[in-house]
Amino acid sequence: MTDPEPEVTVRPFLWEQHCCLPLRPTARIAELARYPLGSYVSVNVGYSGETRADSLALLHSFRDQAAADPRFRLVDVASDIGAPEVISVAFDLEDSAPLEGDLDNVELFYDLGVRSLLPTYNHANAAGCGCLDTVDTGLTAYGKDLVRKLNEVGMFVDGSHCSRRTGLDLATHTDVPMIYSHSNFAGLWSHPRNITDEQARACAATGGVIGINGVGIFLGHNAPQARAERVAAMADHIRYGVDLVGIDHIGVGSDYSFDGPQFNAEIHENPAAFSAAYTAWGPLHWTPPEDLLGDSDIPGLDTHLTDRGFTPTERAAIFGANFARAAAQVWRG
Repeated sequence: MTDPEPEVTVRPFLWEQHCCLPLRPTARIAELARYPLGSYVSVNVGYSGETRADSLALLHSFRDQAAADPRFRLVDVASDIGAPEVISVAFDLEDSAPLEGDLDNVELFYDLGVRSLLPTYNHANAAGCGCLDTVDTGLTAYGKDLVRKLNEVGMFVDGSHCSRRTGLDLATHTDVPMIYSHSNFAGLWSHPRNITDEQARACAATGGVIGINGVGIFLGHNAPQARAERVAAMADHIRYGVDLVGIDHIGVGSDYSFDGPQFNAEIHENPAAFSAAYTAWGPLHWTPPEDLLGDSDIPGLDTHLTDRGFTPTERAAIFGANFARAAAQVWRG
């Protein structure tokens, strides 16, 4: 009989697979210092509303700011991540629109630190269908070419915000692990942004990882005062996912929005880009790093996972080791 692992109180390494700074020239990378030293953080630099020039301008601004701040390290290869004295930073794209139809731009964005890309944000585009589309035809021929290019360059293929058929097609056409950077489970909370059990199993079959997010409407606890409930709900989705696909395939992509007021204003001003599933509960509420990590006045995710029976090794896998393993398989170098 194997003795149970001793409980430890060491702060877990955090791999944050997706968060959002404002998509504006005034955005400050220093805001990421709310994550603890030693973390890895992937920051959005564009989705369906951004052009190639918009996303490149954001990348150059964020990179210049990070290079000038000793708290941050820009990520080139997976082994750059985890140094305890810095926050490691890379970037992601939430739509293929900034590629502007030219697959050679995947290499350009990779060279500037983009390490994951999802083909569609909520609605259909040249690559495939989104999670809010009523007709779901999956990946297009261009979308399949995009997956091949992402594999070739060494960038994560990301299924979050994509339609169910598109997500399944991603798993079929990728030759390396895919991810859902910030998606929860429809089997636990029904929302078109949440993924089905079939999608989760297909992702896991590639060796991929699903990052659980902390957005209220995708968890079922969106009231401003429901902070503790949101963290507990994240733990419930993690428990569901581990039971469904195994401990090796679940991580964290909290989707924390440093640009929350901007994003809520955009939903209000441009409701056609979203749906009643987004707007029915009013403004979105997110789980901030302090609540996620237990640095505020409520129990953090590590405490909730401990209470649900996860061992220190299992918690370490969820907080970072799973995404780190997948990155070592997909990224170059």
